[in-house]
Amino acid sequence: MPEQNHRHLIKFLAASLLFFLAGSIHGVAQLMPGVRAWLDSVGSPYGGPGHMIDPLAHAHINLIGGVMILAMTIAYYLIPKLTGRPVWSTKLMNFSFYGTVIGVICFYSTLMIFGIWLGTLLLAGDPSIDDVYKIYKPLVAISATIMGIGLWAFLINGLISLKKGYSGK
Repeated sequence: MPEQNHRHLIKFLAASLLFFLAGSIHGVAQLMPGVRAWLDSVGSPYGGPGHMIDPLAHAHINLIGGVMILAMTIAYYLIPKLTGRPVWSTKLMNFSFYGTVIGVICFYSTLMIFGIWLGTLLLAGDPSIDDVYKIYKPLVAISATIMGIGLWAFLINGLISLKKGYSGK
């Protein structure tokens, strides 16, 4: 089998590393005494707006943005090596990348923005907190759906690639 060019995977690896960087900065920031005290005062890690920031935003930027996109990079690299056949769909590969990346960015941003906003309202005793939750819920659902569709596209592409590579068809 001739050596294939894998430059298309650089964007996957770069995204994974950038998400790990963001997650490590987030992790350090949330341990700073003033930030930690604020997060704890608004419900971290068990509920309330603080829960959106720690652990939800922090976990998703690291686990989906960092680990899953790294897993995509590795799988999309290994599938052709192990099966001797290209990945089933290059379009689906790119879709899985952009869907996951856009979903992670939107999900993380939504959790951070609304976690801070709702936490501030909670501490101020502002009664408009329920109205803000009405905005938050559809936005977090939409961003999670985008992220999920990107991940499912990866799983479908990977499984079909393996099946076609294994069966030789």
